[in-house]
Amino acid sequence: MSLFDLPLEKLRDYRSASTEPEDFDQFWADTLAETRGHALNARFEPVTTALTTLDIFDVTFAGFGGHPVKGWLVLPAGTAEPLPVVVEFIGYGGGRGLPHTHLLWASAGFAHFVMDTRGQGGGWGGGDTPDPVGSASSNPGFLTRGIEDPHEFYYRRLFTDAVRAVEAARSHPLVDATRTVAAGISQGGGITVAVGGLVPDLVAIAPDVPFLCDFPRATTVTDRDPYREVGRYLKTYRGRTERVRRTLSYFDGVHFASRGRAPALFSVALEDQTCPPSTVFAAFNAYAGQDKTIEVYDFNDHEGGGPFQQAVQLAWLPERLGVSAR
Repeated sequence: MSLFDLPLEKLRDYRSASTEPEDFDQFWADTLAETRGHALNARFEPVTTALTTLDIFDVTFAGFGGHPVKGWLVLPAGTAEPLPVVVEFIGYGGGRGLPHTHLLWASAGFAHFVMDTRGQGGGWGGGDTPDPVGSASSNPGFLTRGIEDPHEFYYRRLFTDAVRAVEAARSHPLVDATRTVAAGISQGGGITVAVGGLVPDLVAIAPDVPFLCDFPRATTVTDRDPYREVGRYLKTYRGRTERVRRTLSYFDGVHFASRGRAPALFSVALEDQTCPPSTVFAAFNAYAGQDKTIEVYDFNDHEGGGPFQQAVQLAWLPERLGVSAR
């Protein structure tokens, strides 16, 4: 695979052509207010596992529309005082999986809240959260479900679930709500950027190779799924391009990034054809926070930095959380 996108020196100055809807803030304020009309009803049920160094809780909380959303809360065993929390969002097609697949953050001394992804999990990991909302015709996948109306679009539900996941994590007595981090890879990274724009008091965000950014370019520069789902949809439903672009503009990470203020650690891979580097830089360059950095993996595809990026995060986060690195 070769470097197919803009040269790095141009990526560092690249700006998206995505047009922000005039009612963007009102749309999201109304969406969140509507969901907060339902009680959060966060429940944490202890789970017995063979993980002797960790305590695991099976989580259920009310997400968009009051729909039940699952998750895991993972704590260092015997935690007695509130800990800073990393709220993690999952990549495309995946679910929360099994508890023993989520060891990193609690092993480093943090609380770790993993949000399940409604309707997903059949691709990998396994999920436990159905999406009770149907949609009109869509291309296989999730990116075109309800894509002709921002109120019906799948990611309206998912981004709202993510904000509620932060609220659920903060409701646990062993979580320090004042020290909350959002993190995720790919789709999880895109959700992280959105949450960074919708939750004003996070202490940090860490989006890796984020999906759902700079839709005008992403849907035309790569042939790889998931972005190609949009092209296949419009190939079938001719004449609906502007309607679809308008919907996507309410969910573009570029616009959430312009509202983010928390310290941010992004990552990008220059051979990434799933989330092209220009789309990641579009969100990073739009990000409004002053404390921001981006790790560049020059010869990697969508795997990005993998464990190398985790090592960077483990060194970067403690300072933002006011804790000592181990």
